[in-house]
Amino acid sequence: MTSDTAAPVRADGEGSKLKQAITGPLLYLFILGDVLGAGIYALMGTLSKDVGGALWAPLVLALLLALLTAGSYAELVTKYPKAGGAAVFAERAYGVPMVSFLVGFCMLAAGVTSAAGLSLAFAGDYLGTFVDLPPVPTAIVFLALVACLNARGISDSLKSNVVMTVIEVSGLVIVIVVVAVMLGGGGGDVSRIGAFPTDANPALATLSAAIVAYYSFVGFETSANVAEEVREPRKVYPKALFGALATAGVVYVLVGLASSIALPASELGDSSGPLLAVVSASGVPIPDWVFSLIALVAVANGALLTMIMSSRVTYGMAEQRLLPSVLSKVLPKRKTPWTAIVATTVVAMLLTLVGDVGTLAETVVLLLLFVFISTNVAVLVLRRDHVEHDHFRVWTFVPVLGVASCILLLTQQSGQVWLYAALLLVVGVVLYLVARATRGRGGDRGTTQAD
Repeated sequence: MTSDTAAPVRADGEGSKLKQAITGPLLYLFILGDVLGAGIYALMGTLSKDVGGALWAPLVLALLLALLTAGSYAELVTKYPKAGGAAVFAERAYGVPMVSFLVGFCMLAAGVTSAAGLSLAFAGDYLGTFVDLPPVPTAIVFLALVACLNARGISDSLKSNVVMTVIEVSGLVIVIVVVAVMLGGGGGDVSRIGAFPTDANPALATLSAAIVAYYSFVGFETSANVAEEVREPRKVYPKALFGALATAGVVYVLVGLASSIALPASELGDSSGPLLAVVSASGVPIPDWVFSLIALVAVANGALLTMIMSSRVTYGMAEQRLLPSVLSKVLPKRKTPWTAIVATTVVAMLLTLVGDVGTLAETVVLLLLFVFISTNVAVLVLRRDHVEHDHFRVWTFVPVLGVASCILLLTQQSGQVWLYAALLLVVGVVLYLVARATRGRGGDRGTTQAD
């Protein structure tokens, strides 16, 4: 029995309009593919400027910080396996519709902006290695193709993710293997892996770099928004979540060690393609186009997973009456939220017209930290709400430390980013008030049936 007026939550997905097609292995690869993403291919150069050759240190710290918030997601997803993720958790915990809307809005802003940026990256230098096409029109066509795959069904989308994740990981494995070959031939310098810059305080340098490295682990929260489509989420979700994060952490650390061994920090920091530079320095004959192709796959995979998340957040918020119910319509055969997919894709396409989404992307990351704070607090608030099924339970100190870690990362953001975040929140409030006024005029008359 629940301790409040909310409807009982089922753990088996019965009654959902969405198809439960995600198995444990598919969920694991979904999370792994989203966490690994395309960022790691440029991450090592940025980190080396702070920590020199000790690239493993901030990566380990960032993993530990990410695991704190991941613990909160594991408890809440298995307790309330519904699409919508953090917005649903906020609705149950705080009972203030505007707060729930803004949490969901932050996730939407993160998703569509990230997808727009990834589509531009796909249409830029990576694709330019093979064919010269105008970036913005190419990015729009790319997003349309992603939307078609998203609408086709979660099962087909995640099967594509399996292939792309394998390719994505293979590029990182290549880096590790070629440096191992380099070491076997007497090359490289192992002593660099513990060498911080001479003028740096190791602890402060590690913390500073961990803020950057933390963003490479962001992506695990996406999985909360497909919980309604997972088979037996209370059993498979925690294993898939922590397993994927641990796998990503191991891969990141090995790539960091390989990068330090192969090249001095100064050369890594000066390179716009540090992993390509590492492979070249190893002396192993790997063609440059191979890494461009792998990067394209990584970017495409990230865009697909991000758009899946964005459409499910939109659908979940519509189901919770935080957005117009028209956005909760699903295809009768495919069981996918088609109106939410169309809406989020159109917004992402419009954002590609901006051309430069760098500052907006940083602002979205800041907003994600607010989402994480909300989720960590929600775990503690909802401890008094009992559900009818067993679920994962995290130690109480974990969400407390999760809140502290998010606040620590927020303090590192610039004033300009805070200003952009405030403007986005104002836009969110206006959208909420418009949606509320529309419902007040009878524009939202209950749950829309699938058609």
